[in-house]
Order: sequence, then C-alpha cells, then structure tokens
Amino acid sequence: MNLNEIYTEVITEHSTSARNRRHLEQASVTLAGKNPSCGDEIELELLVRDGKIADASFTGVGCAISQASASMMIDLVRGKSLPEARQLAELFTAMIQRKVTNDRDLEPLEEAAALKSVSNLPARVKCAAMPWHTLETAIEGL
Repeated sequence: MNLNEIYTEVITEHSTSARNRRHLEQASVTLAGKNPSCGDEIELELLVRDGKIADASFTGVGCAISQASASMMIDLVRGKSLPEARQLAELFTAMIQRKVTNDRDLEPLEEAAALKSVSNLPARVKCAAMPWHTLETAIEGL
C-alpha cells in the first residue's frame, strides 16, 4: 500500500466516523462554519476549561474532505491549550496554502497532514480549511 492509499483511507475513515460527530452538553462556545462555494457546513462546539479544550465536537454536512478535516482537527486539538490549538490551525492553513510543505514541519498536524495533497486541488482547499477557520474564529471569541 502506498502513501496516497493510506492518506485516502485516513480521510475516508474520518469522513464517515461518528466519534467526533455529536453535540456537547455544556459547550463553552458553538460556532457555525460554512463554505458557500460548495455547501459544506459544520457547527463546531468546544468545551473549554482552564484555558484548554477539554472536549470538542461537530455536526454538519458536506463533502468527505470537509467532514474528515473537521474530525481530524477535533482529534488534534482535544486536550490542547487555546494557544496550541491556534498554532495548529495556523500551521494547517499554511500547509493548505503551500506556505509550509516540509513533512517534518507538518508533523504536529499528525493525521491532518494527510490533507496536504488537497493544496493541489484549488476547488477543495476551502473545503479542508473551513473547519480550521471556524476553530480560529471560535478561539478568538473566547
């Protein structure tokens, strides 16, 4: 199995998984994210305690890339401080805009680095980036 097949498997698994797709009972912040160019929508919910993302979830509809990106993001930021989560969002955005391309520099993104190849598909960049922009906006509002 080559690397592209592994990345495709990871994206497919995250896009169909229900583990991060739910409502939080006591969310500290809930924010809608939307990609009007293709109709992707999420509602991101964060539970913040002591400056850390204690839990996170999302609901929504959209293409496999947007839904996988939201799920990967949640796995990555759960347990992180707000500044750490913001840094990860900035790194993801830099990756998807091809500003950071070195795989070693992208290691903090863990599975979310599987979306690096989306940067070669201009019509899909917004799909992958939308959940991360929603996270940044949610953090700014706290």
